[in-house]
Amino acid sequence: MSAQQDPSAPAGERASARGEASGRPLWVSAGEVSGDMHGGLLVQAMKKRDPGLVFTGMGGKAMQAAGVDTRFRMEQLSVMGISEVFGHLPKILRLLADIRAELQRLRPRAVIVIDAPDFHFRVIKAARSLDIPVYYYISPKIWAWRQGRAEFIRANVRKLISILPFEVDFYRQFAMEVEYVGNPLVDIVDFQALSSIQPVEGRIGILPGSRKKEVASLMPEFGGAARILLDRLPHLSFVCMRAPTMDEGYLRSFWPAELPLTVLPAENRWQEMRRCEMLFAASGTVTLESSIAGVPTIAAYKVSALTEFVGKHLIKAPYMSLTNLILGREALPECIQREAEAGVLAEKALAWLAPEGSAPEGGTAGKNGLESVGPQRGSAKWGSVKENTFLRGITRKAGDTGNRAKGGTANYRTPERDGDQGGDTDRKNTALAAARKDLDELREKLGAPGAADRAAAALLADMACLE
Repeated sequence: MSAQQDPSAPAGERASARGEASGRPLWVSAGEVSGDMHGGLLVQAMKKRDPGLVFTGMGGKAMQAAGVDTRFRMEQLSVMGISEVFGHLPKILRLLADIRAELQRLRPRAVIVIDAPDFHFRVIKAARSLDIPVYYYISPKIWAWRQGRAEFIRANVRKLISILPFEVDFYRQFAMEVEYVGNPLVDIVDFQALSSIQPVEGRIGILPGSRKKEVASLMPEFGGAARILLDRLPHLSFVCMRAPTMDEGYLRSFWPAELPLTVLPAENRWQEMRRCEMLFAASGTVTLESSIAGVPTIAAYKVSALTEFVGKHLIKAPYMSLTNLILGREALPECIQREAEAGVLAEKALAWLAPEGSAPEGGTAGKNGLESVGPQRGSAKWGSVKENTFLRGITRKAGDTGNRAKGGTANYRTPERDGDQGGDTDRKNTALAAARKDLDELREKLGAPGAADRAAAALLADMACLE
């Protein structure tokens, strides 16, 4: 009797026998750095359960290190926004055609796509046209915009694996097969191991993103904010944690030449985050990483005018950062579009670093000095937030809506003033401690470690039904 037929054989052995019997790989596809990181962990967890599995597809260094035959590199897809995609459309279409041809040649047992819905919906369409079953790991955030895509997912995706606690109720209203496994960043960003690292006085971290367009739009503003902050607090120092795919020279080309900046490699970035008092970061997965690491972060997001125009009409989420969505309030200050500007960024940073302070004496407005914080949510960021009953519900459930200040201004817990007791240092420490307390709550909401292993178990159990 073979291991596949013998019910007494270990589960991994039976699964391996099934994999060898099929003789076909599993196709895994990631289109960006965060997806590659999650894909690498998922592949490792699946191989641990079934050493005989073979993986191929599209990804980066993390998936390659996990043993995936990356026939296509995710760097081919490093674009963001509507107009940016238009500019790269011929290249993207060629890539999709090549992927479909490879899927047709290999006929993988299944396709697992990770996040990046605008690209992966087309990969899903290609796979389903070849009658290849599809799984979605890190379910697409259609609750934020373009909810009409739910029908496409329901019709073409066999199972969704979610890593955000509020998504299950959303997807189940469309009669989809969805399972929440926890968030793999809890494993990746090991807070217990990081908690002993103390921040260096005056150290500010810069995380400008993993895409060139992000860096080009945000790095000059982060540099401008640094110039303003140094005028007010000359003891500050700045470090930039570059993404694995980003060239140091490209980063420095957008930073003020006269300002010292230390550029660090991607390795050990969570330890380096912990050594910072606070961070400026491009809104995305990295802001959730920094939140789990317990580092107060200002999230910035800036796209082209065309993408902003579309966003005003389609985006329904009350916040951009995952941290704020999970907590249901603006625990991390968000600077979107016209607010992602040096003066606004510096002012929000000073609320933590010098909560008693204000603009530097003699400073001017805009990029050379501080100005009052720009339009608040519901005005000139994305336009008014559209009606979204589901998201309105999760923000009520998630936390204290009372932390939203009256009049629409976000309240990110600056301490109450009590005269000069304790001095500037005590006030700063109190402001940063209040911000870190919000992040303690976030870790509780994300739950226990082991998300990638639970995802691997869910996927392999469902794939067993395909045999």
